[in-house]
Amino acid sequence: MTPASSPARQRVLRPALAVFAALSVVTGLLYPLATTALARLAFAHQADGSLVQSEGTTVGSALIGQSFTAPRYFWGRPSATADRPYNAQASGGSNLGPSNPDLARLAGERALALRRADPGNAAPIPVDLVAASGSGLDPHISVAGARYQAPRVARERGLSSDEVEKLIAAHTQRPFIGILGEPVVNVLQLNLALDRQPRS
Repeated sequence: MTPASSPARQRVLRPALAVFAALSVVTGLLYPLATTALARLAFAHQADGSLVQSEGTTVGSALIGQSFTAPRYFWGRPSATADRPYNAQASGGSNLGPSNPDLARLAGERALALRRADPGNAAPIPVDLVAASGSGLDPHISVAGARYQAPRVARERGLSSDEVEKLIAAHTQRPFIGILGEPVVNVLQLNLALDRQPRS
């Protein structure tokens, strides 16, 4: 009798294979199905990707930023993802350290673009409008970032400052339980709200 076919080895091998098969079914099939079903029941919108609809069409996700460059729209936080801005398949930051001159150069170029889009605005530019996030996909800007752009957007759309400020306030998301994080504004949802305003 060879060692491979010994009764002692078979006594060990059978339970090991049975445990392996059982754990594969539980952790590879039952657990993912259960968590997916629970998520769809309790958090259906989030489980489907937090998709944003406009006039019956999916226009994006509330979790992933989009590139807006027209002066009549609010601009989001810069994105350093590969190939194109807000590329969800290449999430990542620029990896430029604070001593890297390219970091200051990029921030300067972004600040210049903001100044050119609104030459009369002498207010300090909020840092989130010139610095890319770690993921490159951030869909939010700070309230200060939205308010900095409000005069330009109001002028381009023929809206009053009060109208634009009210839209910013309506689309400001407060910190979780009031203390974790800072208030932020979802750029896509704010721009969609702008497009729903009566045309001037």
